[in-house]
Amino acid sequence: MPEPGAQILVFTKTTNFRHQSITAGKKALESIAVKNGLQVYATENADIFAEKSLRQFDVVVFLLTSGNVLDENQQQAFTQFIQSGGGFMGIHSAADTEYKWPWYGQLVGARFKTHPTDPSVREGKITVIRNDHMATMGLPTIWVRRDEWYEFRQFQKGLNILLGVDERSFKSDAEKPVSELQPVAWFHEFDGGYAFYTALGHTKESYQEPLFLKHLEGGLLSVLGK
Repeated sequence: MPEPGAQILVFTKTTNFRHQSITAGKKALESIAVKNGLQVYATENADIFAEKSLRQFDVVVFLLTSGNVLDENQQQAFTQFIQSGGGFMGIHSAADTEYKWPWYGQLVGARFKTHPTDPSVREGKITVIRNDHMATMGLPTIWVRRDEWYEFRQFQKGLNILLGVDERSFKSDAEKPVSELQPVAWFHEFDGGYAFYTALGHTKESYQEPLFLKHLEGGLLSVLGK
């Protein structure tokens, strides 16, 4: 379990698509922090990514980030943070971030490829693949909810898949759904640190859903209690 008063950096900078749910996501993470005796600092200022500044944090959360958000010096500081045993949590479009930085792609675990459109938010059927992780404990084995369902590319080896969504539950026949479960949440150890990622959380409504908040809380606590 995390030490009391552990420090969480919530980073929300965007240079491409900007989610309207960022404010709701920050409020949700702040509530989770208060509940667990943690401290949260939320910012879009990438200057915080300096070696001295990052030392005060235990976990860095990329909440709905997009595009290239860090310069080379900031990337180096973040790399050192992870290599020193720091934790990382990525939410939704964290996988749509820093395409030109291979190390980050390895950290987050996969790259965003595409998602359905017209509409992009649909009801889908999630299967809990592993129920022994803090991010999945207490979730129903079959979890039906609405979200924007990502497809991914460049999956890294060694990911521990926690949740998968059945494409047949949200795609029409014309959209050529496949039968296999598409991963939507995972964790792994990487370069000295620990990373958890969930593709869920596109909508503002997500951050008021009890089950999704339970999923986020478990993910955050797992990174802190690695």
